[in-house]
This record gives sequence, structure tokens and C-alpha cells, in this order.
Amino acid sequence: MIRIEGLVYTYPGAEIPALRGIDLSVAAGEIVLVTGPTGAGKTTLCRAAGGVLAHEYGGTLEGSVGLGGRMIEDYDGMTEIARVAGIAFDDADAQLIFSTVEEEIRTASADEGGVENVLEMMGLLHLRDRAPHTLSGGEKQRTVLGTVIAGDQPVLILDEPAAELDPGHAVRVAEILTTQKKEGKAILIVENTPGPFAAIADRVVRLAEGRITERPAEISEPAATPPGETDTGEPVIKIRGLTHAYEGGFALRGIDLHIRAGECAAFTGENGSGKTTLIKHLNGLLRPQQGSVEVCGMDTRRHPVPALARKVGLVFQNPDTMLFEETVEEEVLFGARNTGATDPEGAADAALSAVGLIEKKTIYPRHLSRGERQRLAIACALAMDPAVIVLDEPTTGLAPDEAGPVMNLLRSLSRRGKAVVMVTHDHGLARRYADRIIRMEEGKIVGELTPGGEEICKRSSSTGVATASSTA
Repeated sequence: MIRIEGLVYTYPGAEIPALRGIDLSVAAGEIVLVTGPTGAGKTTLCRAAGGVLAHEYGGTLEGSVGLGGRMIEDYDGMTEIARVAGIAFDDADAQLIFSTVEEEIRTASADEGGVENVLEMMGLLHLRDRAPHTLSGGEKQRTVLGTVIAGDQPVLILDEPAAELDPGHAVRVAEILTTQKKEGKAILIVENTPGPFAAIADRVVRLAEGRITERPAEISEPAATPPGETDTGEPVIKIRGLTHAYEGGFALRGIDLHIRAGECAAFTGENGSGKTTLIKHLNGLLRPQQGSVEVCGMDTRRHPVPALARKVGLVFQNPDTMLFEETVEEEVLFGARNTGATDPEGAADAALSAVGLIEKKTIYPRHLSRGERQRLAIACALAMDPAVIVLDEPTTGLAPDEAGPVMNLLRSLSRRGKAVVMVTHDHGLARRYADRIIRMEEGKIVGELTPGGEEICKRSSSTGVATASSTA
């Protein structure tokens, strides 16, 4: 169903090929999993297999790509290819264009029963009337995967399908793909960390520097900078009675929380538990409907976003929502210049060096891999030198050996007095790097642990609101 031979591809304006001599096939009823570090060419491989490079990108393509028994160049554009291949790219936002979740699924399937089945299997029934832009990152990703499943094409090409899913939903997606395989689908999956897909794949191959190398060895966790003893200062984030509702239900229900300078706090919980909604209140992207949020002494209801951005650096769950300049360097310089850095060029270089992208400062950001774009978004926040750094899934798109250095950098920043707030589905990562692990369910804080497992937060039986001892 997918047959790639001798593929060499170079992006427009690039000197070094992104793919070099790729030979890969995926048969009907087979799952092939491709892993490798960021920048290895995994997303480019998906674009090649799905016809995007040949029909949309230009550049230089040598070798051959076959899809569904035809050469990719013989298709009459992406509309015809879409009848053969269902593709989930690594940017869910770019694929969600309709007014509700149900409409997204319905446009991919004319079968009424099929629409209901997909909504149920992807855990989207309660979100069917929600606008996609109001969903959490994981809910968006499940919606995109739902449209791919609903389309019932014989070939599925999935780029980082579990990047924004909590562990439970990732396992569920693996189960769904196993069923699709039994139905005869040819499935190509790209993931930085194999996770539950390693167990269902017929073959696992590793991509590095644009080449397929070998079956990957077992992945070991990187060494972490332990939380240790941190000198924390006064609270820089004060949240009291915060409540926020979207159409269709509450996202936050009476949140009370303090976070101090020098603390690294991790928020965990399933997709849709309110984590992303909470952190959007920290720089004014959302305003309290009830209650209050104060950051560095500034009430977010009374200060504009640009003023709050000088104090709070926010890295979104999807880095593509932050990137708009023509080069990597200009992306980082934009924030540094607009927040009044005394030496924006020096700040930009330092931030890019810290995340390992200094050698790519002249590259067009959209030509970076997903993991590299994630590191670029972090560099943009670092260059502004904010007192509070907020990151929604900071290791999305990063292989374990790449996540370690990024998290060690954030840990070192908290030790120097920055407040670091992160949302993560990776409980192991939270235990290794965070001072506090705050668990959310259905818009409430339901528990808080230290990395050592000590409970420091109790749930109020009368209100359901959690109050940490450290907020008193």
C-alpha cells in the first residue's frame, strides 16, 4: 500500500537533504512504527508518503513513492490522494476547520452510524457540540484521529498521534489501530517515543539524519537534575476561587492556589481536566469569570496581555500557534525586543544555544521538525527573561534523550528564582523534575504530592476545592 524506494528529498532553499536514500514499505494489514530524534526526518517521511511533498511543497525529490498501487505523482492532487490515505499531521489545529467536533467527524463519513461509533470510540460524545478551538490539545488530537478513522481509507499515516494524549487515551488509540490493522489497513506511525505503539507494530525502524538505520534499542530515561532543596520566595502566582466555563460545561471550578518564586510546579490530569484552561489565565489570554488571578502583583483582569507578557513567558501545547517569522532567529528576537531586553541579540543567541538550535538560526521555522519547533518556542520564552515560565506539555515531540536537557534547563531556571509551571501527562517526568505535582480532574484540584509521594494537598469535602498547605 505504501512503497518508497531510494527517496532523497531536499526542502526548497535548503542545502542538505532531509531524507537520504529511504527504502520503506507498508503492506495491507501491517503497522510500521518509525522512531528517531527530532530533526531526523520523520515528519518529512510522513509528508512524502502522503503525497504532500510532491503536490504541495516543491523542493527536490529523487527516487519513487507509491501509494495504493499508484505512483504518487500520478494522483490529481491531494483531494484524490485523500480517498486513499487518511493523514493525521503533527499540527492538530491546522486540520480542524469546522464549527463543532461532530461536524469534523461527519465531513469524513457519510454513515450516520459510523459518526456515532467514532465519537464513542474516541471518547468525544460529550464534546460533540463543542467548537474545536475550545478543546484541550489532547481533545483536538482525538478529534483529528477520529476524522481519519471515520474516513475509512485503506492507508493511515499518523504523525505523532499520541503526542498530546494522556496515557489512558494513548493506550485506547493503540487498541483502535489494532482493530484497523485487522481490517486490512496499512498503517504508518511516526512517534518519538514508541509508548503503547511498540507492542502493536509489526516492524519498528529508526530514522536518524534522514536515513533509516536499525531497529531501535530499548530507550533509557535521561539523567535528571533532582529537585533537591530550592530556595523559594514570596508567591508570584495567587489564584483565588477561579471559575471558568465554556459552552457546554465548566472547565475550572473554584481553583485556589499559590505558586512561589523558585518553585517548579507540574499539573497532571487527563485530557479535558482543565490544565490548559488554567494556565491560559496566567498571562491574560483568559480572564476570570469568577474569582481572581494575580501574577507578580498584577491582577490579570486589569492589565493587558502585553504587560503580563513581560512577567510571564507562555509556551503553548502546539508550538505552531506561536511561530510566524521567516527565520528561527527572528522568532526569538521578536519577543526579546518587544519586552524591552537590553541586548535582544545576545538574549536570542543565549536562548537558542540553551535549547540546541543556534546552528539553525537562519532556517525557516516551519521546516524544523515538531520537536525542534517545540524547542524554538521554549527559546522564545527564555529570551524574554520572564519571572514566570509557563509550559503546556514542554516535552511534546521530544525523544527522551532530548527531553532531559530541556527539563534540566528549566530546573536550573527555577533554582535561580524563576517560577516554572508546566502541564504534563508524563508522571515520571513530573516526579523527576517538579517540586510539586498538582493533579486535576473535571476542573478541580483533587490532590497534590511532593516528588517523594508525600501528600500536601487535601480535598475539601464541603466544596470540592483543594487547598494546599503551601498556599496558606
